[in-house]
Amino acid sequence: MEPIVQLNSNAKLSEHFKLGEFTKSSSHPEVYNIPSHEAIANLKRVCTWLEVLRKRYNERYNACHLERSREISPCASLSRDDKGGALSRDDKEKPIIINSGYRSPQLNRKIGGVKNSNHLTGCAVDIRVTGMEQAKQYAEILREYSDESHQDFDELLIEKNRYGAIWLHFAVRPRENRRRFLYINA
Repeated sequence: MEPIVQLNSNAKLSEHFKLGEFTKSSSHPEVYNIPSHEAIANLKRVCTWLEVLRKRYNERYNACHLERSREISPCASLSRDDKGGALSRDDKEKPIIINSGYRSPQLNRKIGGVKNSNHLTGCAVDIRVTGMEQAKQYAEILREYSDESHQDFDELLIEKNRYGAIWLHFAVRPRENRRRFLYINA
């Protein structure tokens, strides 16, 4: 009998991101998709950027943030806590949702990924967006952070498939980053 390999999907890569978010495959759950230690280190590097993206996006674009007066800005979906006080910032910050992160060679083949994909090394992530405007906002924040921190990214791609779905592909390698920025319309 072949031993079952377990993955600690709740292992934290950063404050707001867990390993399971980067290894799940809803289209092919049967495919072995467990990253190496090196791929996990690469995912942690990507998460450093995603933490900045999450924080800055919520500061700039999330209309449901706390006002200095401890009142909530108009937002129908928010309510007071049990004691009548304002909700904490963590309760209403919008998360970054991962569509795809690490891919094993088997999973990459099954989904039709390119042979030299940054996903294979844990250096890339596909981020769900609500539309082109959010994709552009995410891209702007990541480019600004790159300039401010003097760190390069490898790929920052706004992608759209034939069904109209849009996502942001972002990759950071340990070295030899190319700073590719493209809009890809499949």
